[in-house]
Amino acid sequence: MGSAAGFVRTSLAAITLLVWCQAQSSTRSYGPVFEEQPAHTLFPEGSAEEKVTLACRARASPPATYRWKMNGTEIKMEPDSRYRLVAGDLVISNPVKAKDAGSYQCVASNSRGTVVSREASLRFGFLQEFSAEERDPVKITEGWGVMFACSPPPHYPGLSYRWLLNEFPNFIPADGRRFVSQTTGNLYIAKTEASDLGNYSCFATSHIDFITKSVFSKFSRLSLAAEDARQYAPSIKARFPADTYALAGQMVTLECFAFGNPVPRIKWRKLDGSQSSKWIGSEPLLQIQDVGFEDEGTYECEAENIKGRDTYQGRIIIQAQPEWLEVITDTEADIGSDLRWSCVAAGKPRPAVRWLRDGQPLTPQNRIEVSGGELRFSKLVLEDSGMYQCVAENKHGTVYASAELTVQALAPDFRLNPVKRLIPAARSGKVIIPCQPRAAPKATILWTKGTELLINSSRVTITTDGTLILRNISKSDEGKYTCFAENFMGKANSTGILSVRDATKITLAPSSADINVGENLTLQCHASHDPTMDLTFTWSLDDFPIDFDKSEGHYRRASMKEAIGDLSIFNTQLKHSGRYTCTAQTVVDSASEAATLTVRGPPGPPGGVVVRDISDSTVQLSWSRGFDNHSPIARYIVEARTLLSSNWKQMRTNPVNIEGNAETAQVVNLIPWMDYEFRVLASNILGVGEPSLPSSKIRTKEAAPTVAPSGLSGGGGAPNELIINWTPTLRDYQNGDGFGYILSFRKKGTEGWLTARVPHAESLHYVYRNESIGPYTPFEVKIKAYNRKGEGPESLTAIVYSAEEEPKVAPFRVKAKAVLSSEMDVSWEPIEQGDMTGVLLGYEIRYWKDGDKEEAADRVRTAGLVTSAHVTGLHPNTKYHVSVRAYNRAGTGPPSPSTNVTTTKPPPKRPPGNISWTFSGSTVNIKWDPVVAKADESAVTGYKMLYRQDSHSAPTLFLASKNQLDIPVPEDFTHAFVQIRVTGPGGDGIPAEVHILRNSGTSMMVEDSVTRPVPHAVTITTNSLVLVALIRYLEL
Repeated sequence: MGSAAGFVRTSLAAITLLVWCQAQSSTRSYGPVFEEQPAHTLFPEGSAEEKVTLACRARASPPATYRWKMNGTEIKMEPDSRYRLVAGDLVISNPVKAKDAGSYQCVASNSRGTVVSREASLRFGFLQEFSAEERDPVKITEGWGVMFACSPPPHYPGLSYRWLLNEFPNFIPADGRRFVSQTTGNLYIAKTEASDLGNYSCFATSHIDFITKSVFSKFSRLSLAAEDARQYAPSIKARFPADTYALAGQMVTLECFAFGNPVPRIKWRKLDGSQSSKWIGSEPLLQIQDVGFEDEGTYECEAENIKGRDTYQGRIIIQAQPEWLEVITDTEADIGSDLRWSCVAAGKPRPAVRWLRDGQPLTPQNRIEVSGGELRFSKLVLEDSGMYQCVAENKHGTVYASAELTVQALAPDFRLNPVKRLIPAARSGKVIIPCQPRAAPKATILWTKGTELLINSSRVTITTDGTLILRNISKSDEGKYTCFAENFMGKANSTGILSVRDATKITLAPSSADINVGENLTLQCHASHDPTMDLTFTWSLDDFPIDFDKSEGHYRRASMKEAIGDLSIFNTQLKHSGRYTCTAQTVVDSASEAATLTVRGPPGPPGGVVVRDISDSTVQLSWSRGFDNHSPIARYIVEARTLLSSNWKQMRTNPVNIEGNAETAQVVNLIPWMDYEFRVLASNILGVGEPSLPSSKIRTKEAAPTVAPSGLSGGGGAPNELIINWTPTLRDYQNGDGFGYILSFRKKGTEGWLTARVPHAESLHYVYRNESIGPYTPFEVKIKAYNRKGEGPESLTAIVYSAEEEPKVAPFRVKAKAVLSSEMDVSWEPIEQGDMTGVLLGYEIRYWKDGDKEEAADRVRTAGLVTSAHVTGLHPNTKYHVSVRAYNRAGTGPPSPSTNVTTTKPPPKRPPGNISWTFSGSTVNIKWDPVVAKADESAVTGYKMLYRQDSHSAPTLFLASKNQLDIPVPEDFTHAFVQIRVTGPGGDGIPAEVHILRNSGTSMMVEDSVTRPVPHAVTITTNSLVLVALIRYLEL
């Protein structure tokens, strides 16, 4: 017995020394924690890379050592082996599929324990060549559908597919008529055409990291038999699987393609739900991004053309890799205590959970219970310390969670958390004195006051965790209080001094109040306290402290006086209703009083909006009553929105006014075959409240169309054609699936109607061809819509004309007259109304120089029924031929007989020169040298002068037949701007510009402004632009 006791004492001493040494260590030791783990690796066969690296790095103190396992067996790192360690990474030299393909795990260890990494696979990618066998030719009747099988060679991983026609790189586009399956590689042509004739080869491409490899098959020749123009209903040939399994978060792709004539259109729908915003892709493909469990269900592909439709259905089944919901964390536990750890994982199928300790499977033992995701320890011992991992796995993957368990044995120690040295307490109040030494196992606690041992009584309580509580404190309770702590490792104590102070009291308590939203209020709160201590006020609403800095200005302190803690509330909101508690507090005690604030406002949102009894235009709504916010609900409002618009709109209901005590109503006047969400709002005398949450999405039932298509018009096209246009009907008015249009038309004045059926809501025109249709023939046209439920009403009858033809007759009596050296006027007699084969848009004037061909003629077009035109930009002194034609939308008619016109010579190029002026009383006489026309210039018939007194006044035009002019001027005249130019049959010449100054009544000779600049040149030039423009205006 004595030897056993000595052994225990020796062991305890050793443990104490170990713990002390650990505490003194400057660097805390800990087990390995992975910072980088191996990842699944795909290595291309035949790659120029000569090695594969699987990464592994763990943070640990002391540093970790590493080992690796392949398929559960440890890899031996021998000097001449192809395997070597670089830090924690495993490097495999010259990897070979037969030897190295498999599952790898990194094992990291140090003195604290061992952890294993997640498993990573090493797989080898490859793509072999297509078979060298020749492919059989394919012969098909033109207009039928055809499929070419790709039959790809062995490969890993998956491939992408394209098809070649005749030669590389002539790849076949996916254009709706042709489709390449990325699942099988097969090529589908819905309806063959003459252009499809040729040789076809499947082109398969493998993408492995940055390496791309492509191979192509032998060519297969397609030949076409005589065309079969008959139309036939769709037949789906490329189908997605009946059950498609997908992992949550991935992209799912479904393929569907059909043969048919005309080429079918593909539509997708989810039979047990509405279309998701995650749907993307074109007609043959349905792709769902980031697929989730809400996307699980049955999907239908529908192929449709005017001859019928075909459908195919299949399910998407969503599964998921394991994902942690709850994991273990590093834990320090006392020796001899109990511990429960839990790991919880989600996944589909449900993951199984197992446990590892230091990398080895953990099985139930005497003190250890393992039950699925739970691990329980009873009476922990030091040997339980180590690294633990829980592993969750299903067929889609495995996840690991790691934590370190440290079992502690420590004598009581107050150095980190001693008893407070000075302990103030309020008279008649309560004081709580914690005693929390660090100890393992938990220490036994005793308290003394001075030398008196304290025990539980009506005023004294020692809690199970060692805390001392004193109640109804008086002055006699002052003194030294000592906490004694002991366990089998040792003893320790800590002392504090209790000092008794005056109690804090509320002297003016807040009063309850009742106000409306938006009003202001002040809640009063005054208190008395021990004058030796500081007093602070805090407020709480329904036991949650009020943060004045985050109240958005609603809460403020009403006074800064120490004994006053009044609370002001501004612009009260519904959220401010509740129980307000004022607390006056010192470091030793506190006092509280409370009051209730009731804020009246608009009602809260109704709850639980449910839609039932769905018809084509009505639904029945029900909801639960929300908070009335202290003011009775007067009525309810129902709003709805469709997938076509994000805006909520008020709906008509039955009854029209929904009383405040109602919890159900019928919504009327809904659009058939439309997806709706509904919400309900309540109102009272204080306003309309917040809306309810939207109801689940519903779709009203289908009905026949109720609105005729609009925008009926037409015209144009090729000869013998009637083109009818209309505005496509919006989704709001289609009322059902299988939507299209029925056209009725007849030549005006005849009896029988022809009809045409045009499928697809997006259609917007129809072309009727018949050799008997004459040009610009009026037709009466009507249109109505149809869907799977029936036909809608017909539109009003519109008049639409068949295609026009070019005018058949030419204008006559064409006349041309030269106006200036570069301009002429042309006039003609119009064509007769009865000769028109379309809507006359105007006339086209063609003119060309004598000696040129008519094909090189310049052209000018008029609009409407005008019978004259002014042509500019001609060459001076040039003979032109002129003809006129009528035109409409179909083109230009025959030309009129041509007429001739010769433009006049151009005006003299030289401006008037040697300009001088003389003042005489109220006139100024301006003279210049006459301009003599050269042989190639038109004669001078006179002069034009623009006179302007300053830059702000309007210019005045003067005409002169000789080379001088008298101009009246005011007495205060100082200066003026003048432009002088010649005029004649060829038009106006280049102006000369001068700035006239009064110079003591004497004349001043000024040089020609064209050959020498005059003073104030910038001013003169700027004004001259205005004057030239005005001259042109005055000439007109």
